[in-house]
Formats: sequence, structure tokens, C-alpha cells
Amino acid sequence: MISHQYITELATSCGFSAVGCAPAEAVAEWRKEQWHDYLASGRHAEMHYLEQHIEKRLDPTLLVEGARSVVCVALNYFTEAEFPANGYTLSRYARGKDYHDVIKARLRKMLDSIADLTGNADVGRAFCDTAPVDEHYWAWRTGIGWLGRNTQLIIPQAGSYFFIGTLILTEEIDAYDSPQPNRCGTCTRCIEACPTCALSKEKGLDARRCLSYLTIEHRGDLPPFASKALSPCFYGCDRCQEACPHNRFATPTPCTDFHPSEELLRMTPTDWESLDRDTYQHLFKGSAVKRAKFSGLQRNIKAMTQ
Repeated sequence: MISHQYITELATSCGFSAVGCAPAEAVAEWRKEQWHDYLASGRHAEMHYLEQHIEKRLDPTLLVEGARSVVCVALNYFTEAEFPANGYTLSRYARGKDYHDVIKARLRKMLDSIADLTGNADVGRAFCDTAPVDEHYWAWRTGIGWLGRNTQLIIPQAGSYFFIGTLILTEEIDAYDSPQPNRCGTCTRCIEACPTCALSKEKGLDARRCLSYLTIEHRGDLPPFASKALSPCFYGCDRCQEACPHNRFATPTPCTDFHPSEELLRMTPTDWESLDRDTYQHLFKGSAVKRAKFSGLQRNIKAMTQ
């Protein structure tokens, strides 16, 4: 059995901003219903991978044989560096290095330490947005924060500019955390701030109308309603987070991997509109922006400037 204190100290030593633990078990019934409704209604748009292995997404013990515990971590990515006034921007999460690589490296370090402690080489697996793991649910279940109306994890006194990572372990932990209460209250600022009405109080997020989905995951032309709403951000969208009052507590991340380069910040609208493949490769080497590909960025910038 592993001590909760050990997990907390280990996560802190690996540079994570928050950590929580919970027993590995199927997600709550209300969460299962949310997922089934989300998929049945088509609100996941063309993200058909969400339909695959749904039984594993809803129960980590089916994903990792012998799973006993779930450990969730959060890593702050907020930076104060901004693009020039009247310039084009991209979502905060994508301004530095690819978070998958940054978080996975830290999770593997944690996993190696736990394996050494327990003498169990198969002590668990590490995940960061690349497997059927309901990471937002587990961040809530492990007590790190609550899920806001914008579907983002919100951490008390810290906000929502955080990446999430998960360890599913085959060892028990001597104490588990309790979920946080929802502190959104009657606030609907995120819903009101969404320029494409992708959020609703009753149904949450509809990816078919979400600028983050449309500018990153969607292939093909952007629908007219999206093109009109893009400016000045051509990759992703932070409006629902910028509107959230809890993000007044956001503080700059000490993780330099997420700091944007000076070259990126110096890009002018003219530079973006004339972006060539070589410049794209140089600016976004090791970046999550590669998800949209060069053609996707060109499409977005063209749609925004028409």
C-alpha cells in the first residue's frame, strides 16, 4: 500500500500544481448517462474515437488490469505573455511545447518512482489525453477541482488554465480524496461569452459549434458562423475561460516549457497571412498546433480574414 503523503510529495517534486487520489472503479451513473447522451445526440461531432472503447472510458479497471487506484495531476499552463495589440492569437494552451510530451515525461518519472518504492514493475500506466480515460471526471473525483459549465476543470483559488494527467495504479493508496463541490452557482458568464452558442446550461458543450473543435479537429471548410466568430484567434478558443471569474486567480506557470517564444509573439497579421510551410515547421516544432496541420492553419487564417 502506498501512502497518500508519498504521492502528494512525489507529484510536487515532479512539478505538478495539484494532485488527488481515488479508488479505481466505474464512473458514477450520472456521468455514464452524460456520456451516452453526448454521443447519442452527436454533440461530439466528427470525434468518432470517443465512441470507441466507451466501456473502458467509463471504467478504468477495464483499461488497466488489476487497477486499484487513480491518481490525477494538474499542471498550470497560464502565461502573461501576450501577442501584439490588434494582432492575431492562438489559444493559450498551444503557445508553448506540446503538453502531451511535457506531462507524459513527468508522469513516467512518477511511475518509475512508485515502481521502485513498491518493487512492482507493472505498478500502473500513465495517460495524458491519448487513451479512453475520462480525465476531467477523475480530476473531479480525486478532489482537485470541479467541472464548470464550460466543461473545464476549475481549481479553487487557481482557475482553469491547467492540463490534466492520470496514473492508473495496481496498488492501493492509504487515503483517498473526496470530490469538490461545484462553485459555479448561478453564474453563466462562460455560456454568454461563447460567440457560437456552443455551451448550454442543460447540455454542456456541443462540439459542432465549438471554435476549438472546428479550428483544430474538424477537417474541411469551416461553417460560415465559425468564420465570422474567429477573429482574432485562429487556433482554438479561450473565450469561455477568459469570462470565468475564477480565472482572476490565475498565476503564471513556472513551467518554462509552456512559455511562448519571442518569435511567435512577434508574428504580425501580415506574417500570419503569408505563413509558409518552413516558417510553420520552425514556429511549431514540438507543439500541439501540429494537430491542425499546416493546411488547417491556412484554412483558419483565410476564413478569419475573408
